Amino acid sequence: MPKITDSKILIIATDGFEKTELTVPRDKLREAGATVDIASLDGAPIRSWDETDWGEMAQAELKISDANVDDYDAIILPGGQINPDVLRTKPEAVDLVRDFYNAKKIVAAICHGPWMLVEAGVVKDRKLTSYPSIRTDILNAGGHWEDKEVVNDQALITSRNPGDLDAFVNKIIEEVEEGRHTQRSKAA
Repeated sequence: MPKITDSKILIIATDGFEKTELTVPRDKLREAGATVDIASLDGAPIRSWDETDWGEMAQAELKISDANVDDYDAIILPGGQINPDVLRTKPEAVDLVRDFYNAKKIVAAICHGPWMLVEAGVVKDRKLTSYPSIRTDILNAGGHWEDKEVVNDQALITSRNPGDLDAFVNKIIEEVEEGRHTQRSKAA
């Protein structure tokens, strides 16, 4: 089994990500010993949304289009309304999420982040959760929505909101150390 200290994790985001949904996983996973990279659309720093206004910047290590699935064990999709709504219109971001899923690697999304899973076509017949306002989008895409702090369906990890971050990060660590889910079917 792989160790979290040997893992490499990618977070993709753009301006308008919910501050804690990027910073908490990034920081906790780094504290656990993982290498964590952030990819933005142009490789430039991105600005968070912090409750009711723009917040701090996060440094990006690379462009989303330059990210290689083979270099990472997992991908994390933070929420916020703006961030995933913009990213789901960018083919390079959607394709990357689908590629991680099809490579049977860990895909973790929180809050509005599952919009990316819907756009990538990976929720059909899967159990997941999200911020309540996108529940219908998940159901319409064929997913099975549950109101739980964290839902894991063959290394497809989802959580509802910033209050679920501890459970979300702990499940990511657990799944990294469990290894790849070879039984998971690919997206259509």
